Amino acid sequence: MSQLRNDRHLSVHDLRRRIAEGDLDTVLVAFTDMQGRLQGKRMHAAYFVDHVLGAGTEGCNYLLSVDIDMNTVDGYAMASWESGYGDMEFALDLDTIRLLPHLPGTAMVQCDLVTLDHGPVPQSPRTILTTQLARAAELGYVALAGTELEFIAFKTPYEEAWSSGYRDLVPLNQYNVDYSVLGTSRAEPLLRAIRNHMYTAGMDVESAKGECNLGQHEIGFLYADALTTADNHAVYKTAAKEIAAQQGMSLTFMAKYDQREGNSCHIHLSLRGADGETVFWEDGARSELYDHFLAGLLATMADFTLLYAPNVNSYKRFAAGSFAPTTIAWGQDNRTCALRVVGAGKGARVENRVPGGDVNPYLALAAMIAGGLHGIEHRLELPPELTGNAYTSGLPTVPRTLLQARDAFAGSAVARQVFGDEVVDHYTNMADVELAAFDAAVTDWELRRGFERM
Repeated sequence: MSQLRNDRHLSVHDLRRRIAEGDLDTVLVAFTDMQGRLQGKRMHAAYFVDHVLGAGTEGCNYLLSVDIDMNTVDGYAMASWESGYGDMEFALDLDTIRLLPHLPGTAMVQCDLVTLDHGPVPQSPRTILTTQLARAAELGYVALAGTELEFIAFKTPYEEAWSSGYRDLVPLNQYNVDYSVLGTSRAEPLLRAIRNHMYTAGMDVESAKGECNLGQHEIGFLYADALTTADNHAVYKTAAKEIAAQQGMSLTFMAKYDQREGNSCHIHLSLRGADGETVFWEDGARSELYDHFLAGLLATMADFTLLYAPNVNSYKRFAAGSFAPTTIAWGQDNRTCALRVVGAGKGARVENRVPGGDVNPYLALAAMIAGGLHGIEHRLELPPELTGNAYTSGLPTVPRTLLQARDAFAGSAVARQVFGDEVVDHYTNMADVELAAFDAAVTDWELRRGFERM
């Protein structure tokens, strides 16, 4: 049996014992879909132990070929009406067994997706990340990461928000509470519940702080290996919504909810050697390997933006002077750049400021690792550091629309080399589906401008 991620995770023995003693009656078997959502089944605990623990379970492969409304759509090679929408196996990752203390009597195990003949499903976000982690391991490296995920919380319950068309929602704070102790005190019943429940669920919680938008907050977690970070991110994002709903509230991770500051998800990443040795720092300065890694991130930034910003709404966040980046540049502790370089020694790391709160963590981390390894393998030269205001630098920018990002990803030779045609074509089609849905929609903005005056 492998070592537990920490002492709050459950071993198979612990899980069996708790079920036998009646502490647990439900096991949630879940995977992360293209949109970054947890999907799966709630199993009766006895059935899980008797029938699923040793053999896994199955689900329809349409779960990786639908839009955000769960509509079946055309264009996916792996699943279609013509192929009959067959099954795929949910292969249990027993390292991920955890309690979900906000849900009575419930534990969770996360899964990889495999075909019925036990081959990996290349288009699965978790597989995309583990493939890049395997590439790093072949070169002798381990990736460590942390994700800083922001949300906006409302006193309005989800059902009422839906029925009102998401208009006139009441934010949990009514003014900018960035770093405000008073502002976070107002939100503390929700923030405390999320922090404590996530700690019991096996996450190492750091802190909570207010942010700029009305009702906006961030809960931080300690860095971990990249796969653990992605797994925790997916669980936390779902659990935070569930805990808010239990308190009669709602929250959103949309990249750009309104005209004010959007929700970011800054991602911190570093490499270590296989034995934990520092490789980004030597002789009191950045190592040559670190510079190549940064150069690879910059070289692939435009091509891989689709994996950092996967929705139409993602691109509304990229605005000058907003702390959301527009410029493909790096700077030492410079929050106007896409890449902010921070720390020294073992703490040396790069912060990618492009992703928003809607990001799929598996895809974004895979893109960062793939881009950095591309820089290392090709010994790319790091451009000069940008000092000053990146917004006014005149340097190239990230794609400004989903269509631009889609075309860059689809036409990228690097993306096809490191991810494979199956993955590139799959996520290009995901962008096409999103764009078609948006182009067909009649928005409130159009109604207000055109109903009477056009």
